[in-house]
Amino acid sequence: MLPTSNKEIAVKRISHESRQGMREFVAEIVSLGRLCHRNLVKLLGYCRRKGELLLVYEFMPNGSLDKFLFNENKTLDWGQRFQIVKGVASGLFYLHEEWEQLVIHRDIKASNILLDSELNGRLGDFGLARMYDHGTDPQTTHVVGTLGYLAPELARTGKATTSTDMFAFGAFLLEVACGKRPIDPQFSAEEPILIDWVSDCWKRGAILEAMDPQLNIDCVVEEIELVLKLGLLCSHPVPEARPSIRQVVQCLDGNTSLPELLSDSFNIDLLQLAQTEGFDDIVMSYPKSAQSSSAADSLLSRVS
Repeated sequence: MLPTSNKEIAVKRISHESRQGMREFVAEIVSLGRLCHRNLVKLLGYCRRKGELLLVYEFMPNGSLDKFLFNENKTLDWGQRFQIVKGVASGLFYLHEEWEQLVIHRDIKASNILLDSELNGRLGDFGLARMYDHGTDPQTTHVVGTLGYLAPELARTGKATTSTDMFAFGAFLLEVACGKRPIDPQFSAEEPILIDWVSDCWKRGAILEAMDPQLNIDCVVEEIELVLKLGLLCSHPVPEARPSIRQVVQCLDGNTSLPELLSDSFNIDLLQLAQTEGFDDIVMSYPKSAQSSSAADSLLSRVS
């Protein structure tokens, strides 16, 4: 609590001795210090004190989203979850397209989504974020992030892009709808990946089997199906097949349909394949994520 204003704050402490900590400290100041959006956690100030680097944020009384998704004693109804999804999408749209520079977050996941007093989702933790001028080629060469949210092409290129952010956003969408982590210990050794499980449900024509069992059956199933399918599309192993955040926002707002979004997301060769095989078939035609390093070659080979 700040004594002069009685304002509640949150303080993130980073060891001054940590080289990685210093980099993340500077990254958060440089990026968050100038950003302003209702769905981003606001950085209020920073200082160095007694060997510690301190970042001061506005306080988020409901903590992080993962505490609600993975805790049986706390839960969110679908209306609250859908509002959080739309809010985070709006914040990511601001980072990718609306601000004066392109901001790639590089660590989108439920534990980095904080909830304010009204349960609005705020994207936080910009310690790994990078900023670029619009139209330039990101030059990041170090693979950073969290296992289960890392796009497969990162292992080959090391470059974080808006498309790699979208892959992580897809994993986040599946987390929200399924109430499970991308790599969940509840799954068997043969099926440890959330995206594989959801895609199998879709192939069997039973995608709603993937929804969080804590959700009431009376919720809006069309919205749950939409989020599940968007999660799979954003998590596609072929970067060109992933939609942009602008397209996702339009879809969540009901301003475009999912089949239209699919057509816009694919390049010309993949679009031809989509037209011959149909919407559900093409989205689910890629190999399981455990084999996704060769997914592009496998999918493109079917065109010829």
